[in-house]
Amino acid sequence: MLEQESSRHELRYVLRKLPQVTLLFWVLKTVAVTLGETAGDLLGITFRLGYVTTACLFLTFFLVVVVAQVRARRFHPALYWAVVLGTSMVGTEISDFMNRGFGHGSAPDGIGYAWGAVILTALLVLVFLLWWRTGQTYDVENISSRTGEILYWTAILVSNTLGTSSGDWLSDDTGLGFQGAFLVIAGILLLIVAAHYLTTITGTVLFWLAFVLTRPLGAAGGDALTKPVAQGSLGWGTAGGTAALCGLLVVLTAYQTWHVRRHPLAPLPAPVDRRTGQPQRPNGMLTDSATPAHAHPHSPAPSQP
Repeated sequence: MLEQESSRHELRYVLRKLPQVTLLFWVLKTVAVTLGETAGDLLGITFRLGYVTTACLFLTFFLVVVVAQVRARRFHPALYWAVVLGTSMVGTEISDFMNRGFGHGSAPDGIGYAWGAVILTALLVLVFLLWWRTGQTYDVENISSRTGEILYWTAILVSNTLGTSSGDWLSDDTGLGFQGAFLVIAGILLLIVAAHYLTTITGTVLFWLAFVLTRPLGAAGGDALTKPVAQGSLGWGTAGGTAALCGLLVVLTAYQTWHVRRHPLAPLPAPVDRRTGQPQRPNGMLTDSATPAHAHPHSPAPSQP
């Protein structure tokens, strides 16, 4: 009986919940985290809501969209990028509370940017160790279990928080400023791209390095849009910068939605433990076919086991 159940499980597939990592993915990720930076400044500073109120609003938004994402049965670009935006906004507030306390300097009431980055790096390592211990795949394009997706979002929240702290440390504590920090981070990202094509370094390591670094890159980009012209920025202000980034994110997400409808993502094999081979709880709708047609939003829903 167990062999029959295992055989049926192996023949089934799961509709994808997470996007493929392409150039569009990185553009959308950078826009989303940049919007998270400017939206935080808009509410907390321009509208003077303060850290606590802003953090509560962002946390509420994040919890709503991440629960909806985990419960979804297939990939929905608008929902996915709403969660990434939420991790950026919440991560910014967590970082600011840790590093600044309720102040606005490097460490009048907090632990400072350097210690914040160290602690968050250690926390991200712990998340990856837990990820490994649970037997989930590290391949972010092929996560098909509920546990794997929860760990994925946990790592993204911590990595965006770490990106905020490391970016603040680089621009403030080193004296580079946001323009200098932007150039340094952009240079490191170019090296990561080169390592992807020219070395044998595992793609998982390069992915998470790039994921962390696009957060401070976005923060520097947000400053370049919103800060005064006298500081070498465009001077759009937090309202103008937030509106422009929100519009760009909507357009890009709409394009990805259209593209996925025309070219549905191929389902993944039903999830199994990486070490034991035992079946795991899928994170999306189960289907008996590996053909992408079953991933189309208007296809008939396959029967559940």
